[in-house]
Amino acid sequence: MASSGIQIVCVALGVLGLVGAIVCLAVPKWKVSAFTGSSIVTAQTQQEGLWMNCVVQSTGQQQCKTYDSLLVLPSDIQAARAMLIISCLVTSLSLLMLFAGAEFTTCVENEDAKPKISLVAGIGLLLAGLLMIVPVSWSAHNVVRDFNNPLVAATLKKELGACIFVGWAGGVLLLLAGGLLCCFSRPKSGGSGGTAKYYSNSASTGKNYV
Repeated sequence: MASSGIQIVCVALGVLGLVGAIVCLAVPKWKVSAFTGSSIVTAQTQQEGLWMNCVVQSTGQQQCKTYDSLLVLPSDIQAARAMLIISCLVTSLSLLMLFAGAEFTTCVENEDAKPKISLVAGIGLLLAGLLMIVPVSWSAHNVVRDFNNPLVAATLKKELGACIFVGWAGGVLLLLAGGLLCCFSRPKSGGSGGTAKYYSNSASTGKNYV
């Protein structure tokens, strides 16, 4: 069975991973303008996210506009929306299950069921981490591919935004939390305990059972 200290660490890692997923969903910094070519314009930068794109002026003013239609978005952004939302839901559900099955809580009275609940929570955190890393890596691959493509105009090239790195970090934290829970949350084996109890009762009564 996992110790209370390990479960507390997993809860902290899971919360940090959930915060990272929410940041990736809300902050429009998946792709930012790349200052390449002979004419460099630094008066404004363009930032793209999952729900909107923004233009930031050198004075600090920012103007954002939501995407007109879901159908005009690239496939990586469409997939990232769905997968990150599912990742947030799975992470939240897994954290609730972890609280229920943790040793430092009394939500579940059955001590034999707690390791099983923690194990299911660990599997959920592993799944949430994969759902977070996959769309972020997909978007990063597309950005790097277009940046190195000579057929793409210099004004259309983008660079990796801060949300890409936040997504990688959050996904790793979720994978780490899920891996720790899966390694240390092992149900108790009741076979040996039941056999020892059986022979103890037999010895105390002085009777032989066939």
